[in-house]
Amino acid sequence: MINNKRTVAFHTLGCKLNFSETSTLSRMMEAEGYEKKNFDEVSDVYVINTCSVTDSADKECRQIIRRIQKKAPESLVVVTGCYAQLKPKEIAEIPGVDLVLGAAEKFNIVKHIAEWTQGDSTKICSCDTEDINGFNASFSAHDRTRTFLKVQDGCDYNCSYCTIPMARGKSRSDSIDNVIKNAKELASKGVKEIVLTGVNLGDFGKGNDGNFSVGINQREENFYELIQALDEVEGIQRYRISSIEPNLLTNDIISFVANSKKFMPHFHIPLQSGCNHILKLMRRRYLRELYADRVTFIKQLIPHCSIGVDVIVGFPGETEEYFKETYNFLHDLDISYLHVFTYSERANTVALDIKPVVPVNIRHERNKILRNLSYMKSQYFTEQHKGQTRKVLFETSDKNGKMEGYTDNYIRVATPYKQEWVNEIIDWKI
Repeated sequence: MINNKRTVAFHTLGCKLNFSETSTLSRMMEAEGYEKKNFDEVSDVYVINTCSVTDSADKECRQIIRRIQKKAPESLVVVTGCYAQLKPKEIAEIPGVDLVLGAAEKFNIVKHIAEWTQGDSTKICSCDTEDINGFNASFSAHDRTRTFLKVQDGCDYNCSYCTIPMARGKSRSDSIDNVIKNAKELASKGVKEIVLTGVNLGDFGKGNDGNFSVGINQREENFYELIQALDEVEGIQRYRISSIEPNLLTNDIISFVANSKKFMPHFHIPLQSGCNHILKLMRRRYLRELYADRVTFIKQLIPHCSIGVDVIVGFPGETEEYFKETYNFLHDLDISYLHVFTYSERANTVALDIKPVVPVNIRHERNKILRNLSYMKSQYFTEQHKGQTRKVLFETSDKNGKMEGYTDNYIRVATPYKQEWVNEIIDWKI
């Protein structure tokens, strides 16, 4: 048995949700007596929390496992997360993998490691997507100044390119009471800023079983009610909404953020394409006109608000003309930055049947074009605020004598490192 193995190291691929879950898994292991190591150190156990949004995430996972094999061939290697749920057999065949934990077994990691014996063949603990239920609250702690608090999981949308519903199951969420309890605990630890995370945050309210009820306690809660309740928690000075679908971002939510002292003037709203034809092929639940309306309303109420946008380039059927529609739409939109993703084929998705396929080199060209646009948007947004004094929360890391922080409206600031500024909110002239 591996009871004598007392060190563990974690590596996280992918989204903020994964970071919050890894942090929770780490605390569970530390509570069992494991000492946490850096991932580049030799450890008895390595845990890789995977993403499978893009093909590159799959490749990175395989590369990491090979590196562990060279560095610490006797160590126990555990792979969990979305890639582990979607392709458990593929992962199990990678030399060096000992345990593959799907979505339903991720938070049973301590039990599975305790039951594993040196010399065992690779063990897969997974289940069908339909059997993924229950909600496991997670938050990151001691990892960053900004803490990611998971309040929702899973997704009931079926976008034609996306595997997340297959990897994480149906939409379900925490209760408002429990989220408040976690926020108060984080406040007691000195956390200043909480980033609310989930797969489809705006769908908050569905219970552990994916319905609007939990056991005998009927509850019909929604995201708007959640942010109202969080605004009252003492000790937390800042909240951010990690990402919210445009069709779920209501005028009530925008108006509330505009008047809140704790919710930061910062939205991240996935667009994916600025062309209605492509949005329909993607099976998105809105058209670009609704998206533009949301941005306009935000800027009317909060002119200094930062707005981030997710966009996918090279989706099947995206002609040069359709790409130009996206570029022009984004160019004219009053946004602050872009997260640009190059489309990659994912198994068992409807998008595989859409033609014509965009050549990979053209996908990469389009990615560069939009990243250049993002740089210009970001520079312009910062320029608009030059001379203003805004509040910056400085983070813990010392990067070559520098420290970084973000203004309320998400402008990154760097300055010579000062220990007394760590996790403090400072008035800063841009």
